[in-house]
Amino acid sequence: MKIILENLGRRFNKEWIFRDINYVFSKGQQYAVLGPNGSGKSTLLSVLLGNLTPSEGKLTYKDEKEILPENIFNSISLAAPYLDLIEEFTLQETINFHFKFKDYQEGFNAAAVLDLLALSKAEDKPLKYFSSGMKQRTKLALAFCTNSPILVLDEPTSNLDTQGTEWYLNLVEKFTKDRLVLVGSNQSYEYDFCKFQLNISDYKK
Repeated sequence: MKIILENLGRRFNKEWIFRDINYVFSKGQQYAVLGPNGSGKSTLLSVLLGNLTPSEGKLTYKDEKEILPENIFNSISLAAPYLDLIEEFTLQETINFHFKFKDYQEGFNAAAVLDLLALSKAEDKPLKYFSSGMKQRTKLALAFCTNSPILVLDEPTSNLDTQGTEWYLNLVEKFTKDRLVLVGSNQSYEYDFCKFQLNISDYKK
């Protein structure tokens, strides 16, 4: 799996968020997308996810053959603080609903995801009663436990305490092998494991 960026740019109205990005993201590697708050990290990730179209340039997804942008969602898992969960669903219903559309990692099922979350006592509680930290843990567990070649983590430790951050880093160690991993962050402890870095500030025009 590869994501190929050729002279990629995105603007809102007349303001360019980034421009002229030439880059290749490859499966089995980890990439940190860096920049100050408001610099465009999440915008770039949204373009890579297929949620936004580029304003200029070309974006190509390749596995054994080229994947159309409208189909790339099948290959991606995302965890981000702005990702909405269905508040009326219980935790168990949330897991079951998510994995109607995505495949589990090998050896995993709903019970294993609950064990990983260590929230078994909350499995029948609606998410609207969850703390922000519990919701973020749920988003991370769903993304990591999905069998997808691309894993996107935008500000992954938002709303997590020290124990939650250690839990996140354990997930990184366990679930990122052989995946293309993208981490949007400006906190070094979130992306220290990434071999490559792309700084949005380098593509401001």
